[in-house]
Amino acid sequence: MSINVVVTKELVFPQVEASTKEEVIYLLADALERQGFVKDTYKDAILAREKEYPTGLPSTSPVVAIPHADNNLVNTTSIAVAALKSPVKFHNMEEVNQTVDAQIVIMMAIAEPHGQIEMLQRIIGFIQNDEAKNKLVHSVNKEEILEVIQESILKEE
Repeated sequence: MSINVVVTKELVFPQVEASTKEEVIYLLADALERQGFVKDTYKDAILAREKEYPTGLPSTSPVVAIPHADNNLVNTTSIAVAALKSPVKFHNMEEVNQTVDAQIVIMMAIAEPHGQIEMLQRIIGFIQNDEAKNKLVHSVNKEEILEVIQESILKEE
C-alpha cells in the first residue's frame, strides 16, 4: 500500500451494541481523536457529510458503511472499525432516500489527498469478500478484527 495506515487495538471494536449510526460514529471518531489521529472537529464534519453524502454501501450481508471526512481534518492516516451485534441504519450511498442495515462500520481518516481513492478501492475489495466480512462481524476480540483488517484491507497486493 502506498499510503501508510495506522490501525491499533484502540481503534477496533468487536460486538458493539448501538441503536443508531450516530452512536457508532461517535464511538469511532472519539477513538480516533483520543489517539490524536484526527482534529476535534472530525466528528462534526462526518455527521454533516453523512447528511449530504451518505456512506452506506449496498451489498450482501453483512453490509458496510464507510463514514469519513476531509483529509484536512486528519493528522495521521488511520481507520477505525466497529463490528455491530445488530445492524444500524445508514443512508444508502447510491439511493440517498433509502437506507441500508450496516453491521460493519469502517471510519476512514486519510491524511493524504490521493490516499482516499486507494483506501476506497481496498475497502471495496473487502466488501466483495463475504468470508472476510462474516469473520469480522463475528469476531469476539480486537485481535481477530485486526487480523481480518490486515489480511483483507491492508495487505500488499
